[in-house]
Amino acid sequence: MKAISVFISVFLFLGINAFSQNTTNLKAINIDIWSNFTKAFEELDYELFSSLHCDDLVRVSGDSKSIKSKAVYIDGYKSRWTNQSIKRTISFRFLERICNDKTASERGIYKLTIYPDSPNEKSYYGKFHVLLKKENGSWKILVDYDSSESNTIDESTFNEAFALDDFDKY
Repeated sequence: MKAISVFISVFLFLGINAFSQNTTNLKAINIDIWSNFTKAFEELDYELFSSLHCDDLVRVSGDSKSIKSKAVYIDGYKSRWTNQSIKRTISFRFLERICNDKTASERGIYKLTIYPDSPNEKSYYGKFHVLLKKENGSWKILVDYDSSESNTIDESTFNEAFALDDFDKY
């Protein structure tokens, strides 16, 4: 009986420790990636945006059927973000988040809104799947795939996904 009690105690301790570690990693990813990704988009800061990605980034667009290197991908934002008059916001919700101490896979829905809070407001949606890795203590995007899935992703799809800080869903 004592052996069973010890086993249960160890199992509970390891289970709680594994969950808290997962939550710790997800919180760090939220800060390192998603908070800074949002800030870069809203401030049109391609240097911050670039810093979120590994040097050997693989960027895949399902819509344009293209695969780009980091340099080509970031150069596109550098040229698009020269027009500072276009205000935008970006938000993320998640379908799945899997991580350990070194790598993560995150799938979700994004909502990109241009001219927010104005009569010209327009939102665009897509599914994304990123693979992350920890480099020098910070999370970085190694692979980034997204697609509008032939424009089938919408506000309801976005709202059905889980919030960034809804850790008990993962």
